[in-house]
Order: sequence, then structure tokens, then C-alpha cells
Amino acid sequence: MSDLQTRPEAVACGGRDDVAGGPVRELLKSRTVSLGAGTEVRRLLPTLGRRMVGAWCFVDNYGPDDIAREPGMQVPPHPHMGLQTVSWLHAGEVLHRDSLGSLQTIRPRQLGLMTSGRAISHSEESPRGHGPVLHGAQLWVALPGAARNTDPSWEFHADLPVAAAPGLTATVLLGELAGTASPARVHTPIVGADIEVADGADARLPLEPDFEYAVLTMSGRNVVDGVPLDPGSMLYLGCGRRELPVRADGGGSLMLLGGEPFEERLVMWWNFVGRSGDEITQARADWMNGDRFGTVHGYDGGPIPAPALPKLPLKPRGRTR
Repeated sequence: MSDLQTRPEAVACGGRDDVAGGPVRELLKSRTVSLGAGTEVRRLLPTLGRRMVGAWCFVDNYGPDDIAREPGMQVPPHPHMGLQTVSWLHAGEVLHRDSLGSLQTIRPRQLGLMTSGRAISHSEESPRGHGPVLHGAQLWVALPGAARNTDPSWEFHADLPVAAAPGLTATVLLGELAGTASPARVHTPIVGADIEVADGADARLPLEPDFEYAVLTMSGRNVVDGVPLDPGSMLYLGCGRRELPVRADGGGSLMLLGGEPFEERLVMWWNFVGRSGDEITQARADWMNGDRFGTVHGYDGGPIPAPALPKLPLKPRGRTR
């Protein structure tokens, strides 16, 4: 997924100074961003006051959208650097192409994981003959210094492990939850899981006290640690928890995102995660000059040009404003 804003802000994030050391209940406000072709997303990270949750640095939630008579998602080729993209669907299909030559249709509860490393480009689109509804989330994971210049790669996992507890089931996308580990490659201590809560269940999720967490509600009316959450909302939970009480009257689903607080300070602008303004400036120039990021073949349309850089210098700072 791309940040398609024509005037993207530079986001400074990372560092442990402002991580909540104990449990909190902080409802994050979303903003609506258009991806074109009628697709709008709720952007929940980065947002005012909260830049990261562990290594998770970008969260878009979209749908459920009726696209029966619409083209659906249409995101032309665009670059990425210094991150992993996580594609996750509850309804619909997304066709992924990238500059490695990967071509994959992603369907509900299947994981598409792209590691950009030093540079990659890709496109995403609803395929011809797509289903009537599109609903999902697109997320980014910041790569630590030791992994950010690795070779780019693509992983597809059609079957993921499921952990079960009274009243809920959890599909583990990344990392480990309740002793169940995902096969997907990660580079920091992290967890991402899709949780289905049974009707009327009063369940508890086991957590790691050293991780910070947030919960994204996908469907139903979930109550997380006593806080009612509507679909498309995200609750930041801080650190220091060993379990998380969840309830869903009528049944519901949510995504659990967590990890060790990300220590390195970052600069995130457009579709790049770097460590300095100079690094971001060079990445933009490379994309515009056709260097380094490769070519996506097969997409019906040209690549997205990079927006103009902001006039103010890009500097890494802290995790929150």
C-alpha cells in the first residue's frame, strides 16, 4: 500500500522516551485518506500523538466497501524502502505485483508480506472479476538497522497457525502469541494476530509485559479492557500487561499489534523509512530517476511520481509529539 497524499508530512518516530511504561487506554483518532478509484482508508498510524506501536509504523484500515460496480483498489507502481508491508484481508481480493517479478492474488486470511530492504516497488489492485466487497488492513513494519539494507523479498502464506483460547481464536500473522508462531520472517520482537471473539464471550488474551500493544477493531462491537470500540477504531494499550480482557456481544473481530518498543529513531516520508533527511532525499531522487527500485511489469498504467519534498529539513525525533 502506498501513501498517495500529494503533500505527505515527514514523520519522526522511534526511540523509547515516550513509550507508556504501564497500561493505558488511548483511543487513536483516524483520518480519511483517498487511494483513488473510489477507495478511501482510515489512517490510524502515524497519527497525532502516536507514531509507532513496537515496530508497527503505519496502519490503514478500509471497508467494508461495496465495489460490485467499481474498480476497487487501484494503486499504481510505487517504491518502498526500509520497511515490510503486511497485506491482510477480511473480504475481497488484492492482486500484488512487484519489481522482483512476484504475481500473487491475496484472499481473506492469507498473508502477503513484502520486505523492501534497501529498495523495491510494487502495485496493488482489485483483480478483474473481483468480489462485491473489499475489507481489510494494510500495515508497515519498520526494519531495524541490521536489516534495512537487505535484499528485497516477497512471502505469501496461504495457511497460518491458529491459537485457541476459551471464547476466541487467533490467527498469528507475525511473531508469536500464546506459544503459536507464524512462519513469516520478522526482524524485531513483534506480534500481529487476527482475533475472532465468539458471541457473548468474556475472554482474555495472554500478552508479553515488555511489549507495547494496540488493538484495531475490524468488525462487530468489541469491548477491550472495558473500552467499547466501533469498527475501524484503534486503542493504544501501552506496556506492562500480562493479559487483555476482550468481549464482543454478537461476535466480533480485531487485530492485535504489538512488539518491543522500537529503539532506533526514524524519519518516515511518503513510502520511505530512513534514518536521515539526506537518505530520504536520495531515495526520492533514485525513484524519479528510475534507479534502484526496479520495474513493476504487467500493471496497466505508469508509476506514481514522488511528491515534492517539504521545505523544512527532515530530522529523526521521538515517538510522539
